[in-house]
Amino acid sequence: MHSKRFIPGILFVILLSYGFTEITFDKPAQKQDNSNEWRQLFNGKDLTGWKHVGPGSISVENGLIRGHGGMGLLYWTSEKFGNCTIRVVFKMRDKNSNSGVFIRIPIEPYEEWMPVYYGYEVQIDNMPELSDEDDYHYTGMLYSLTKPLAKTGKPGPEWNTMEITLDGSRTIVYLNGTKVTDFKEGDPVPERKFDFEPYHGPRPDFGYIGLQNHGENDVVFFKKLP
Repeated sequence: MHSKRFIPGILFVILLSYGFTEITFDKPAQKQDNSNEWRQLFNGKDLTGWKHVGPGSISVENGLIRGHGGMGLLYWTSEKFGNCTIRVVFKMRDKNSNSGVFIRIPIEPYEEWMPVYYGYEVQIDNMPELSDEDDYHYTGMLYSLTKPLAKTGKPGPEWNTMEITLDGSRTIVYLNGTKVTDFKEGDPVPERKFDFEPYHGPRPDFGYIGLQNHGENDVVFFKKLP
């Protein structure tokens, strides 16, 4: 995410006690016995359960989610997520493309910029230097807030697997089997460099999740696991 716009401030699934969320897309149903099951949020056919806000659109083509134009956001409408792991399998159409997985969005998004400023974006972009950005904007980072523990993003058209663990106020990201981010609320973060970066401050333990369609030349595909 590196589109430029400023708006004034507004008020604002790892194995844990209730299981897994896989966004490939999956979220485990909470069970009385605390068993762990993956539950698909994307049926591989259409976007039932999802809603798009902002410019552009997102569609399903050949069983894959993909964006058109932007910048917009596709979000899961029916519930908030926390204390779970979200597994996302994606590939870039070209060698590099820009997108993001949004987490901890505090309220149901009514436009595309509120999640940018008040949620967290787990970035998808292996070459942020092309937009005069740095390692804090690399794939698997909490956009502009964390620096890579490792750089394991695969260029298009190779598939990548990202697992985002929401453990209370802690967020852990594995990219292709390697831990790349481990952040908890209160950890130091760099000063904001751009007006399109998120505002600093705590995020909720449970929030809405979504996918970004960044722009016409940034095509990222997401797939349902078998």
